[in-house]
Amino acid sequence: MKYEGSCHCGRVAFEVEGTIDSGLSCNCSMCGRKGSLLWFVPRDQMRLTTPEDAASTYLFNKHVIKHRFCPVCGIHPYGEGTDPKGNAVAAINLRCLEGIDLAAIPIHEYDGKSK
Repeated sequence: MKYEGSCHCGRVAFEVEGTIDSGLSCNCSMCGRKGSLLWFVPRDQMRLTTPEDAASTYLFNKHVIKHRFCPVCGIHPYGEGTDPKGNAVAAINLRCLEGIDLAAIPIHEYDGKSK
């Protein structure tokens, strides 16, 4: 299925294809503060519909995840990184997708705080 997502003001927008079977709630210092619910997909399943430079990037800790956010409204619609096998992945913030029922998606807790 194809989904559309964006930040609050629309400056950062994208399309993503896949099946949302679950989401992840991480309690690390970053995710815990921004409240994202993450859905991981291969990066080639996500296509930006706005220019790449519309989003800013924040790196912290080991600098392996690019936390992408809108410099205008501050919303974090997605992140970029690699999986343990070295494949490019996108971490989609489920809260930024249009027309989904978050209550119907199983959410798994991840203890990023102690990693």
